[in-house]
Amino acid sequence: MHYYIWTYGCQMNSADSQLLASELERMGHTAAAAADEADILVVNTCVVRQSAEDKAFGRLDSLRELKREQPEKVIGVMGCMVGVRDSLALRKRLPYVDVFLPPSEPALLVDFLRSRMGEEESVALEARQREQRDLLQDGDLILPLHEQGQLISAHVPVVYGCSHACTFCIIPFRRGVERSRSVGEITSHVRSLARQGVKEVTLLGQIVDRYGKDVPDGPDLADLLRVVHRAAEETGVERIRFLTSHPNWMTDKLLDTVAELPRVMPQIEVPVQAGDNEVLANMKRGYTVEQYRRLIERIRTRVPDVAIHTDIIVGFPGETEAQFEHTYDLLAELKLDKAHLAAYSPRPNTVSERRMTDDVPHEEKDRRFQRLDGLQAQILADINGRWLGETVQVLVEEQHKGKWRGRTPQNKLVFFEDAADWKGRLADVEITWTGPWSMQGRLPGAQPAQHDDPLVVFAS
Repeated sequence: MHYYIWTYGCQMNSADSQLLASELERMGHTAAAAADEADILVVNTCVVRQSAEDKAFGRLDSLRELKREQPEKVIGVMGCMVGVRDSLALRKRLPYVDVFLPPSEPALLVDFLRSRMGEEESVALEARQREQRDLLQDGDLILPLHEQGQLISAHVPVVYGCSHACTFCIIPFRRGVERSRSVGEITSHVRSLARQGVKEVTLLGQIVDRYGKDVPDGPDLADLLRVVHRAAEETGVERIRFLTSHPNWMTDKLLDTVAELPRVMPQIEVPVQAGDNEVLANMKRGYTVEQYRRLIERIRTRVPDVAIHTDIIVGFPGETEAQFEHTYDLLAELKLDKAHLAAYSPRPNTVSERRMTDDVPHEEKDRRFQRLDGLQAQILADINGRWLGETVQVLVEEQHKGKWRGRTPQNKLVFFEDAADWKGRLADVEITWTGPWSMQGRLPGAQPAQHDDPLVVFAS
């Protein structure tokens, strides 16, 4: 049978889709090139923002008629829309869905597919899985055949769930409390990806710096990075990243580990969410603007070549124009390498939805969003402009519109032209053009490229 997975939302959802694909591949199923060729269709959902939830329901509504016409098709829903608690209301709205999968738990779909097998199929699967048990370890992940040797960068969850509970965030309700994976399972995951051609891994957690906090006397993220770094050296993984951090848990030990280990990239993602202390208190973030400012200074001191990314929410309940200006001024002052911007949208069952009034008009949220977006474009143009004429090391991911596309250690997007096959390799590239969202360059000795009509790409 063939499967097809739509994935909405964050990197953790991408990792969950990869985990489900791995389990389906273990059963002998293969990925379909297109949805209409699939026997198993799964929508991996996100509800962090209303727009993401709307997209997921739009996709699911489009499958209603398909299920009526072809009832043998298997339809599954997974991710944050399902959550860790069974949702009777969701089942009533989507009666044609066969299986509902909580985040990071593919077992229910596997069990459903096994229940539909005949005796001969079941015997063959048991034999197949006995063979796999001799070859695979806990934590090993099988990529779809079309990704083996082709996927350059992959995500590796290290801690599931979240126990912090910001007032605006639905993640603890949907994904449950923190659960750290064992070091052995994580390194096995990394090694299995390396065997299949992956050259960069990103360790994931809702608050990744809290890795191991749920384990008495357990390792912390710095300890984990050292173990993963040794595995990377042994298997050929070139780069290690981690996200997302929280200001309260960013330790000097962790920063010194980033600075020391050559395969851990100098990129830190540490959301501020707002630049006003009253808004931060209402968000229940647990720090002040002054503490965040000192943290940025500490990061830059301990990791001098670091790129710092942040998240900002505009239009949080009660946010005044003056409070928004504080956020604008903070971003202008700190000049961070990337700002992921979002307009506040109330999420069911969160504290802000239950206790606060969504009183900033949509038009005002959009205006504030656009102001910050314009400011960040100016900041990035200035930051990237400093790389002009410099030679940077790029891990090449793929070809895009006739050019090789890759990223620097600081996660800057770079394009260059060359006839050789650079996929999955490290290239030293001289930067010949810079813009706010990407840069272009040439290999040493190559003729300078003309940039009268540069390729403009919005980095993800």
